[in-house]
Amino acid sequence: MQRLLVALLAAVDAAIAAAVGLTVLLAPLTLLWTFAFGAAADWGALWPATGVLWQFGHAVPLDILLPDDMRVAVGIPQEAAAFTLSVTPMAFLLFTLLFAARSGRRAARSGAWAAGVLAGTLAFGAIAAGVVLSSHIAGVTTSPVLGILLPTAVYLAGAAGGAVVEAWREGDDGLVDRVHDLLDDHGDHGAVVAETARGTAVVVVALTAAGALSVALMVLLRGSEVVTLFEAARVDALGATVITLGQLAYLPTIVVWAVSWLAGPGFAVGVGTAVSPAGTQLGVLPGIPMLGLIPENGSIWMLIVVLVPVAAGAVAGWMVRSRLVWEQTAVNWRPRAVIALGIAALSASVAALAGWAASGSLGPGRLAEAGPHPGLFALAIGVEVLVGAGILLLSPRNRDELAEERTDRWTAQMGMSPVEVDAPIAAPHAAGAVPGDDDETAPIEGSDFFRDRHGDSGDSGRR
Repeated sequence: MQRLLVALLAAVDAAIAAAVGLTVLLAPLTLLWTFAFGAAADWGALWPATGVLWQFGHAVPLDILLPDDMRVAVGIPQEAAAFTLSVTPMAFLLFTLLFAARSGRRAARSGAWAAGVLAGTLAFGAIAAGVVLSSHIAGVTTSPVLGILLPTAVYLAGAAGGAVVEAWREGDDGLVDRVHDLLDDHGDHGAVVAETARGTAVVVVALTAAGALSVALMVLLRGSEVVTLFEAARVDALGATVITLGQLAYLPTIVVWAVSWLAGPGFAVGVGTAVSPAGTQLGVLPGIPMLGLIPENGSIWMLIVVLVPVAAGAVAGWMVRSRLVWEQTAVNWRPRAVIALGIAALSASVAALAGWAASGSLGPGRLAEAGPHPGLFALAIGVEVLVGAGILLLSPRNRDELAEERTDRWTAQMGMSPVEVDAPIAAPHAAGAVPGDDDETAPIEGSDFFRDRHGDSGDSGRR
């Protein structure tokens, strides 16, 4: 397929990704405008509100300044009229990331992944620039530079990641294949890159599943608190729908908070607060229903949950080790140690990025600090995953592995392959058989097996 056609299709993919993300915001906002404001609605503010929220969903902070009339009507003090919102509703970010990865994989299958990734990223960046330039709301300010760079960076990361993984797996007759061949020339170290990436993917999936399971468990245990906060808000059906949709957008963010809690550092919901397995210190919280899921207390015995990231690292180490044994690569401990360190480092990097996107400011005053600390979160994940992966990758090899290695060494010394070793067993004639056509067999009387010690057959002896 021609590079130009691949680039055009990738640009269309990027336009679709941006359009879907904007439509997901525009549709409920249109209903809100219709039912809440009716014919007197300011429809000119609908698109700017959509564009600002789309930027916010891609980790762009919002600087909010409440008008004096609104501040007086609601009863907000002057010092709380200006604040920043920077805790990202990560559902939009994840959608863009996954859609971009799909586009990158398609470009790699077409044989021109670099052109596809570049065209898709430029198209998405152009759309982001258009959204920034056309989205201005009184009292809400975003950084134009971040409004363009952050959504574009998210799309670039997804597209490049998907394209490189697919090209590494299937080949691209280009840069990725040259790097692949260069690594293969280093013997046991050739499998380090691929197995490190595979192990990191296992850790990320396992921790995401554990965090989602923890959130589901808290919904079962503390669902009544969430319902109570909903009732205390005293909103109508439209307001309850808006709150529910907003909390669904924040669901991936809550999962990141849960993973940080499982790792040990926990998270904050205000200045001077801490929610961790060792204990919970909370002040007065805003009446957001999803905050009712936060446990009211902790215990030193609950620190056993830090074994969850250790177990995720152990699962990754077991899967990587099984593959190394199957492919008979990285037999020595050095490449396995590098793989274990790589899995821990990449997992910590992913945790740092997720912690950065899931933390920040939730409002004025003491709510200026919320979410996990990215550095502590990354450090905890890195150490715990390293322990789990290191145990499985660096433990002494079992008898099956050693027996397989001795068999391979003996086969190499004898100068034959395993297929050649097994060849006499599968031969159509055993040694000493009468040569002839493959479909014929020798008569049973002619076999030496039925002759006695004197050279006579069994029948003649009996006569």
